[in-house]
Amino acid sequence: MRTKKRIITGIAAASAAALALTGCSGNAEAETLENGDQKDITIAVFNGWDEGIAASELWKAILTEQGYEVELEYADPAPVYSGLSTGDYDLTLDTWLPATHADYVEEYGDNMVDLGAWNDEASLTVAVNEDSPITSIDELAGAADQFGNTIIGIEPGAGLTRVMQDDVIPGYELDGLDFQTSSTAAMLTELQTATNNGENIVVTLWRPHWAYDAFPIRDLEDPQGLLGDAEGIHSFGKADLMETHPTVAGWIQNFKMDSDQLYSLENVMFNENDTDDYAPIVEQWISENQEYVDSLTA
Repeated sequence: MRTKKRIITGIAAASAAALALTGCSGNAEAETLENGDQKDITIAVFNGWDEGIAASELWKAILTEQGYEVELEYADPAPVYSGLSTGDYDLTLDTWLPATHADYVEEYGDNMVDLGAWNDEASLTVAVNEDSPITSIDELAGAADQFGNTIIGIEPGAGLTRVMQDDVIPGYELDGLDFQTSSTAAMLTELQTATNNGENIVVTLWRPHWAYDAFPIRDLEDPQGLLGDAEGIHSFGKADLMETHPTVAGWIQNFKMDSDQLYSLENVMFNENDTDDYAPIVEQWISENQEYVDSLTA
């Protein structure tokens, strides 16, 4: 659905990351707002994780209105956490804990700050078309031929992909299926194609995600619990965020967004509009949810 955008974004992210590594050696001369925060702030966004994109675009609009200069830089999780730990990024809004991104937090956590969870309803899933012949992951191996012997995954570096490779596939004896990983955009394109053609499909997915409103799909049961329990979506900042951006840090610590609110924003961004220019879409959503948005910086 958004493959072209992802390619362009990836190129931009690579360039931005290179600039960040070479041009952010010090903030002593940084411009400061009246509230004590540095004016410039960089939010790192995971490629393909729509809830993080939506939350980041929302906060970009909010902070821009408050006088900040906001940059969104797209990258995979590993360089995001590495960049946070070195101060090349200020903030990221899409850390899933206690399981999905635990390895990154364990590796880089001493040089980052956890600003808390803004949504506690997140879960990793394996989803199929609504009229699929199976209801549980433990039936998938026996019905593999009905799904083209294929599981459609997302990015190779995603925490969901690691959980599938390390736990779900061996645990449910799915080694005979081809686990294809490339990108979330490619997965959604495959899901759209299968839906249009009335074909069976099995994909790795997560909640909250707008795909559950856009496609006739349902989750497979996970009787062994290998996908893990419900998680919280946390915001993480660079180690000294409280010093460089104390006001923003406080707003993010108090940030809450339930799944219905998130679905509403995601749907208008990714499902109802075919554009890469999210700013006017987010502004319209803000105008329709003004009381909630105003509360985020009260």
